[in-house]
Formats: sequence, C-alpha cells, structure tokens
Amino acid sequence: MDKPDPQYIDWLLEQSMLANARKLAARYAGKGRFWRNPYAEARPRAASALASVWFTAYPAAIVTREGESVLATLGDPELWRCLASIGVQGVHTGPMKEAGGIRDGVKTPTVDGNFDRISFEIDPHYGTSDEFVAMSRVAAAYNSIVIDDIIPAHTGKGADFRLAEMFYGDYPGLYHMVEIPEEDWHLLPEIPEGRRAANMSPDCVDALKAKGHIVGQLRRVIFFEPGVKETDWSATDVIVGVDGIARRWVYLHYFKEGQPSLNWLDPSFAAPQMIVGDALHSLDVLGARGLRLDANGFLGVEVRHEETAWSEGHPLSLVGNQIIAGMVRKAGGFTFQELNLTVDDIAEMSKGGADLSYDFITRPAYQHALLTGNTEFLRMMLGIMDDFDIDPASLIHALQNHDELTLELVHFWTKHASDTFTFEGQAWPGALLREHLRDILYNKLTGDAAPYNLRFVANGVACTTISVITAALGIRDLDAITPEQKELIQRIHLLLVMYNAFQPGVFALSGWDIVGALPLPADAVGDLVAEGDTRWIERGGYDLIDVNPGAQHSSAGLPKAQTLYGSLPQQLEDPNSFANQLKHLLAVRQSYGLYAARQIAVPDVQNPALLVMVHELPDGRGIQVTALNFGPEPLEETIVLDHVETGPVLDMLTGGIYGDLPEDGHLFIRLSGYEGQSLRIAGNVPSI
Repeated sequence: MDKPDPQYIDWLLEQSMLANARKLAARYAGKGRFWRNPYAEARPRAASALASVWFTAYPAAIVTREGESVLATLGDPELWRCLASIGVQGVHTGPMKEAGGIRDGVKTPTVDGNFDRISFEIDPHYGTSDEFVAMSRVAAAYNSIVIDDIIPAHTGKGADFRLAEMFYGDYPGLYHMVEIPEEDWHLLPEIPEGRRAANMSPDCVDALKAKGHIVGQLRRVIFFEPGVKETDWSATDVIVGVDGIARRWVYLHYFKEGQPSLNWLDPSFAAPQMIVGDALHSLDVLGARGLRLDANGFLGVEVRHEETAWSEGHPLSLVGNQIIAGMVRKAGGFTFQELNLTVDDIAEMSKGGADLSYDFITRPAYQHALLTGNTEFLRMMLGIMDDFDIDPASLIHALQNHDELTLELVHFWTKHASDTFTFEGQAWPGALLREHLRDILYNKLTGDAAPYNLRFVANGVACTTISVITAALGIRDLDAITPEQKELIQRIHLLLVMYNAFQPGVFALSGWDIVGALPLPADAVGDLVAEGDTRWIERGGYDLIDVNPGAQHSSAGLPKAQTLYGSLPQQLEDPNSFANQLKHLLAVRQSYGLYAARQIAVPDVQNPALLVMVHELPDGRGIQVTALNFGPEPLEETIVLDHVETGPVLDMLTGGIYGDLPEDGHLFIRLSGYEGQSLRIAGNVPSI
C-alpha cells in the first residue's frame, strides 16, 4: 500500500474545517471588537428580548420554486411578510453547511440531516453563502434575526477525519481516535466489503479497555440498533498514513458511525479551534445573530475502571460550552443548547454556557398531559425545574422540531434512578417511574392506538404535533379525519401553543406546525428509514407560501406532507384559521411582555386536567395567570393567589373583564374542554 498522493492531501487541506478555522482566527488577533460585550455569564433574557418567537425551519423539508434554492425561498420577502405578520421574530435555519463525508476524493451524502458537518461552506443543495447573507438582510428588514448551528461534539467523515486517519499533523488530536497496535488487530472486527469501518461489539470494546487502549463502553448507546450500532465505538480498516505506516484506528461516535466524536482535551486543542472558527464564520461571514450548540453535552469522556465511562455531565462539557458561549457573546451573539440530560446537568451546563436551553424538560410531560388528560407529571417537572433553579425564561418552549419526541426521560434514569418520586399517590424509584411513564406514552402514541407514529430506536416516537393530537383523540386513520375532528385538532394545537408561549422564555414552532403536517407513510421514505431512523416520517416537505403548489417533493426529495391547515397566505385570509388565531395569541404575549415575565407559582389543583402557571409581568404590569384544560370535559376550580393585590381580572385574550379578585386571593377558573385562558390582575392595561 502506497503513501497518500501529496496532491490529495493538499486538496483535503483546502476542504479542512480546522485549516480554515486557523486562517479565520488570524483576522481577529489584536482587535478591540472582542472586549465590547460581557461574556462570562449566560444572558437568557437578553437573548429572548432580541427575538422571543422563532420559526424553526428544516432545510431538507422546504419546497421551493423550480430552479430556486432553499435559501432563496427562506429569503423571500413574501415569506417574511407572512411570518412577521403572525409574530415571528427569528428563524432558526437548521444545519445548512456541507455535511456527509469524503471517500477517495468524492464527497458523500449526509447520514444525519446535515448534522455531520464537513465544511464551513453552505451545502450546494441549499444554496450559497451569498444567499444566506441575503436571507439575513431580508430578515433584518422585518425586525427579525437568523439563528444558525454549530456542532461541537462531532463532525462527518470529511477532510478533517480523513487527514486524521492518515496521521497528518495534529489532526488525530481532533478526535477520540486511538491507534491500535498491530498485535491487537485480532481484537478488532472485520470490515465488510465496500465499507471503511465497522461497529465494535461490547466484548470487543471491553477487550480494548482491558488492554488500556480506550475508555470502554458508555452508559447509554444513542441510536442503539442490534447489528447496526451496539456500542459507541467503531474500528477502521487498514489505512496508510502520510508517513507510510499502516494503521488501524478505533474512534468514538456518540451518534452514527459517520459522526466521529471530537476530543476537547488534546494537547493540540484542535477541536476548540475548529468549532470556534465555525461559530465566528456563521456570525461574521453569514450574518447570523445566534447559534445552536447541538449535542453539546458530550464533550468529555473519562475512564472508570470498574464501570462504564464517565461521559454525560462531565466537567469538560461545562468548560467547552463556556469557551464556545463566551466566545459567541464576545462577538455579540448568543447561543442555545439542545440538551437532553438530567435537569441538574442542564442547570449546571447553563452556568456560563449557552444563553438558552431547549425545553426537553417539560416537552414529553406536556405531551403526557394531553394523552392522559392529567397534568400531574407536567406539574412534577415544573416543580423539579424550580428545585434546580431553572428559570423558564432561560428555555425555548417548542412544538415539533426535526427530532423525535424524546422519551428517554434521562432525569429518572441516570443520577436519579434510585431517588424517590411521588406520583399517582404512591412512591416510585426514578427508574421504575421512568418505565411506567414510557409504557403509557408508547402505548398511547404508537402501535394499534396510532399506527401512523413509529418508535424511534430506544429514544422515543417519530411523530408530528398533529399526530400526537390525533393519538390523544383516538383517531387511527389519518385519511378519515372529519371536519369536526379537524376543528378539534386545531383547538388542541392552540392549547399546546398556549402552554409553550404563555410562560417566560422563547416560543418556537416549526413549518410542520404552521401548515398542520401529518406524518408520512413509512414506505414513502423507505430508503431513509431502512436502518431504523424512523424520524424521516415526521419530516415531510412543506410549502409555506405556495411557491410551488404542484410540487410533490421538497427540493431535497422528501415527499410533501399531507396538511390540515394549508399555506400561510391561505390561512391569513381566514379569520378562524390556525395561523390567525396563533397571530392573536402571540400579539397578546408580545404586548404584555409575557416572554420577559417571572414565574412565581405553579399551584396545586384538584382537577387533574388543569394546569395553572402564575407569572409576574415585567415593568409593573401586574400578575398574569395561564390556565389550561388538558382534558375534553369543562372544569371549574378556585385557586389561591397569595400576596396578590385585589382588583379586576382582565381576560387578556378577549380584552374583557373576567371578574374580580377578592381580598382572600381566591380566583375562580372556568374552562371548556381543551381551552386555555390568560388572565391579568392589576397594573396598567397595554393596548394590543
């Protein structure tokens, strides 16, 4: 086997994210610009003040005009006119930079929806860097911002990984990859024909740990699939380096085989250099104002000799996030994390780290409330948040996103598996409570109850917001939804909007929510779900402004989803549409500054379907009460508001007087089935 061709190495260096990050860094040396902004502490309320309602796009799902790019569609002034009219203040684009891999000088497709980044350049399937900049400018013209992505935990198998495999410079230090001595190659798996790597069995990982080569198995295997991914480690084939030596490597990948994990504590410090360079490129070249830190809780891994390796909640993740988030704040931007860990780990990661966190804490809990008509678990999670001093204003409260409805319930699985929780009138150890809740959710969301939703490996359920609602209503056939059922689905959808939007923090909704998308039939995306990634059924194509009504697929080839609501222009002509009622809710939220409020109570309730959240509005505007009925039957209940001044109670949604709060603080709540209310006591009434 010959050494790699020097011209191939030069070409890889041109593609390399690390090499380009080092070039970019030279622009900033000695500049005063990085001393103008505070950076040491997270600033969630500053971030939400900049944009508190986000549209979360998914590039692969967007339908475009013939010959037009996704970025040109996202930069269409007509789209922004519609989005701004309903109250959107920012767009999170989703990952748009090149992803996938490089094999023998040829670029290969993404294996995880562009979350396997290999370049700072925009993926040509989505457009160009110039079009991204133009989109940022159009958004700014509508008083909105663009939020981009960086992925600090891993890359794809692009130029950087190929250079690392070939032992070029300090590139092996980018990754959790270890050279295995030839005398131990017999411990490694054989590589199937046509492949370059193979997943390692648990026994193989244990053997290499015993030899002192690697840290061993991790506590959980994300995307576990028998015969596909049984551990978080894979082995390469024999690769000849630039020095002429043949090597076999093993490398860590928390996610898929094509997503090698970065090493944040290597003497080269190559990984921090590369990720910070990616962040500054998004902010200063593309014009983004914020960045998502994806999978940012997996930056540290450490050997534990008698048990599985220490990975989640590792202090190195805290340090790495503080470096990234601090650098972004120094540059005038903000970050948010999409982090599914224990509540205490999320709280710890937020200290000096990302400014905002995705609300994985209550997302499965509010779905549980809808599916069962009982808010006890949801109130429990809100209470646990309070126990760990997580301010709801630091969270992004969202409807559907590109991922599954995660049912890992990590808080009850790892650190708190043996802790006691009271639920349904009895004491549960965390591990048993987790299994009990998961059984309920799986039984109601999948199988005979809702055959259109699919389990996603061991993590959760692939579904849309609409198909969660239809499961809650006992609808088994999505092709037979009646007009009356559609009206009820929309009513419940708006209830879920109110849960997420009528509390402090950022509210986010997807294009699938806006059009009311149903999941795709599995056979429509058969190639994509063949290895168990069922999430593709929830990622159907959508056309927000009718740019291509006849299209059957998105520009990336995803089948167009069946929808209940239609496009934004169609909805905005109908005063009873989802979009117009959403517009009213968000106008009320913005007018009273509810996104900037302070949550002061989540009262106990008698009716299991009732959830009440009490907030102090900013600027002395009074007390706000969000009351939600997660059940089909009307309810009446009196709650006690302690230390609240008496006075008239305003119905914020209608502008009318709801009643009076007596001196004893007893507030009478009356709700129809699946109804939400927003009430205000005292303070000056702003105009809407």
